[in-house]
Amino acid sequence: MRHTPTQILSREKGQGGLLGDAEQHLGLAKGFYANYGKRAFDILSAAAGLILLSPVFAVLACFIKLTSRGPVLFRQFRIGKGGCPFQILKLRSMVQQTSKRDLRITVAGDPRVTAIGRFLRRCKADELPQLWNVLRGDMSLVGPRPELPVYVEGYTQEQRIVLSIRPGITDPASLAYRHEEEILAEQGDPEQFYRTQILPDKLARNGAYLQKITLQNDVRIILKTILSSFLLAKRMGRGARSR
Repeated sequence: MRHTPTQILSREKGQGGLLGDAEQHLGLAKGFYANYGKRAFDILSAAAGLILLSPVFAVLACFIKLTSRGPVLFRQFRIGKGGCPFQILKLRSMVQQTSKRDLRITVAGDPRVTAIGRFLRRCKADELPQLWNVLRGDMSLVGPRPELPVYVEGYTQEQRIVLSIRPGITDPASLAYRHEEEILAEQGDPEQFYRTQILPDKLARNGAYLQKITLQNDVRIILKTILSSFLLAKRMGRGARSR
């Protein structure tokens, strides 16, 4: 029997794990890696990634420019460490907007997403320019994903603990919600569902991550993200061939 993304996520929640940990602990991990090593790891990895992936950036930039009007990069203000805003970078995956009012939530099948954008979003390649954000010090490779100011305004005091470290390109919540757009597409009111169901759960999972900031944990999350992105891209390719 095939389960929907929402059913899969519900099963994961029932197994406890990170969400249960978040309810039991508050605070930040301490240690050499959390305080010093994490930033060194970010700088070395981001610099290497930008150099090694430069040919990939060039190819994707050409596809974006040739298939739709608008800039290659999409910029948007997000809230970072200490509640400070910064401009996050992404490869543009949607048609150029005349209004930014409706950019909060994207669901599966959103007509604003371009053909190349669907591929970029499924394999998370649209996030690659954030390696520059990491090198600049706005972000980390692993950390709570940065949210829009409108959502951060609604955080409780307990939830604001995620603002105590640099936001990341990936995090435990991103892995759990790898099918987020499909989940939102199943809802009558995606915006409300995100605010009341998905966002609180993401914050709980990332609150748990703050208790166990270690090199081993970060490497594990990065490898899981890469594997998940590869499998999604492979599945998408199979779907295209079957049609």
